[in-house]
This record gives sequence, structure tokens and C-alpha cells, in this order.
Amino acid sequence: MNAVPSTLEQQLAAQLESLKQAGQHRHSRLVLPCPGGHCQIDARECWNFAGNDYLGLADHPSLITAAEAAISQAGLGARASVLVSGYTPWHAELTARLAILKQTPAALLFPSGYAANVGTLCALAGPDDLILCDRLNHASLIDGCRLSRARFQVYPHADAAACRRILSQQAGYRRTFIVTESVFSMDGDHAPLAELLQIADDLEAQLIVDEAHATGVFGETGAGLLSALDLPHDRVISIGTLSKAVGLQGGFVCGSATLIDWLWNSARTHMFSTGLSLPVCAAGCAAIDLIRTEPERRDWLARASAHVISTLRADGWNIPPATVGPVVPVIIGSEAETMQLARQLEEQGILVAGIRPPTVPKGTSRLRVSLSYAVQDCGIDALLQAFSACRQAGHGQQNGQ
Repeated sequence: MNAVPSTLEQQLAAQLESLKQAGQHRHSRLVLPCPGGHCQIDARECWNFAGNDYLGLADHPSLITAAEAAISQAGLGARASVLVSGYTPWHAELTARLAILKQTPAALLFPSGYAANVGTLCALAGPDDLILCDRLNHASLIDGCRLSRARFQVYPHADAAACRRILSQQAGYRRTFIVTESVFSMDGDHAPLAELLQIADDLEAQLIVDEAHATGVFGETGAGLLSALDLPHDRVISIGTLSKAVGLQGGFVCGSATLIDWLWNSARTHMFSTGLSLPVCAAGCAAIDLIRTEPERRDWLARASAHVISTLRADGWNIPPATVGPVVPVIIGSEAETMQLARQLEEQGILVAGIRPPTVPKGTSRLRVSLSYAVQDCGIDALLQAFSACRQAGHGQQNGQ
């Protein structure tokens, strides 16, 4: 009989070995971001299709200039939690611009999108409440639901009818919430937001929408999918992040003045975290201006996304039918085959993320292609040529359409 590992180090080593055997072990690597949608890995230059810088703003000169000006005037850090030391002018300006972008009375900043989701859900829901959560929601939403101690029920992915059926059978709760992403981070498909909002109205629930992968990308001014669908923002709690299309770091919540006042006083991930750094806030203001005034970035991204999706499908790659936008999942299935394809693409100068369980359900491992305005047409051509070469070499055939 095998001996049970006795020390923590031995136990952790055994668990790591289990991850390796299952093809789910991750390790860190050095990747240097470079201009023009490129990156450098081990002295090899690659096109970067593994990030979320959808609008190519992460190294935009306007953001750099704004950040440098803030550093020159007041330094780097916020010095403390904003609950203790207050907002700086850069924090105040960024929240004001986010509220304008999202068409809400107020906004609140968090240290990350993860913190925004967890902090908001835990501040609003408790043991006397019910949360309905889409099955494919991001881990931060799931963790927030669980940590809130509310009754937590999952409904089938993007299934508004199932959500209505489950919710209609519940009663006796203080508050009820429906929680969803607007654009799902691993499938690139959209939640049925209009239907979910109608359910929330009919059954006296509150809809909470994470617009992390929609902010900047959808809507006439880049406000997100809620705006693109012309849904009223005053009936939705909108959560977002600065780390995707905005090109920076941090999270935020937009809503009524009463909601933001409550979160200021009760969201622990806000209350007990040091405020966002000053250059990030300053650069965030510049990024919001570009998102609102340069729609050509969104327009190019929409065209490029449609072209990549249609071309890969025509070449036999398995892309979910509901995928729309810059997140393009190429479903492979096998963890080993997924990572082999990721290596093959990297050898051709294309960095694409191989996504495996537990990030996605078992049997749905995939290459997650993230498009960015920074790569422009020459990067898109290189991406498609690399996928074509992999197909011609016989890779990914077992899961092709």
C-alpha cells in the first residue's frame, strides 16, 4: 500500500503531479509585450492573440502621457484605502467618466474586476437571499455568489426560459438576483439580456451584469452590450473592468447614487484595499475618451472578428455557433491536443492561449483566440495562415465541423 504523504510539501507535490498527469498543470513564463500587437517569448517575436487588449490601448501614447503627468504631479500610489484617505482628483475624474460612459448616476472603483464582482455580490446578498447564476459565469461571479452565503442556484447557460422557470418556483426570500456576464469570456457568446431583464421585472428580481468583455467593444460609444441592445441602465447593476478593452487594470461598478453609497460603505474588497494607482486612474480617463471618440477601433474589431470566425469555420475548425466578437474559441476537446496546437502555433509566431479544465468544462478544451486592434490586417493574415498550416498538417481534425 502506498504511503500517504505526511508533510505539506509532500502533499502539494503529489497534487501537482496529479495536475501534470491530467494535462492541467500550468507554469509561469516570461512574455514581453511589444508595440504593434507583438510580444517576445524566449527571444522569439510573436503576434499576441492571447491578451484582452481588444482596442489596442495598452500602449497608446495618450494613456502613457496621462500616466506620466499624474506621476510627475503626485507620484504613483494612492497611499491608502480611499475609504481612509479619500479619492484623489484622478479617482474622482475616472469614476465620473465611467458613469457618463455607462449612463448611470454614479460609479465606484475596485482594485480588480474580480474584486468588483466578489465585493458587490457579498455586499448586496446574504443568507436570506437567492441568486440565480449562469452556469458558465466567470469564477469571480461564482465565488461572489458562494461567499455571499445566499442560496445559490445555477441555471443552464444562456437559457432564459430555465431561469424564469427556476425563479418562478422560489418564494420567501428578502432579495432575489439574476447574475450573468454579458459577453462570456470563454465562448464569446452573448447572454439573453433583454429576456433576463424582463424576467427580473416580472418576478421582482435584480439583474446584475458583468460587462468585462463588452465594455469598449459593443455599443455606439463603447458602453457595452446593455447599451448596444438599448436596455435601460437604471434597472441593471453593471460591473466592469479596466483590464480588457480599456487596456489597464482595476474594476468598477456603475449604478444609482444609493447603490454606490452602499457599496462604498459595505463592499469589503473596496473598503480594505488600497486605491488604484494614480497613473492608472489618469490613463483610464484618457482611455475612456478614446473609446468614446474613436469608434473606428470597434468597427475594425467587428469586421476582423467576423472574418476570422467565418474563415476558421470554412477551414473546418469547431467554433461555437453563437460566438460573436473578439473572443474566438476554437474547440479542440482534448487537453493534450489543445496544448500541442498552441505550441505549433507559437512555433509559427502566433501566441494563442490553450484553455483547459477547470477554466472550461472537461472535454471542451480550446484555443482561445483574442483579437486586438493592435494587430491590424497583417496580424489577422498571419493568424489565419498559421491555423491553415496546422490544419494541413492534420491537427485538430477529430473535432472539426
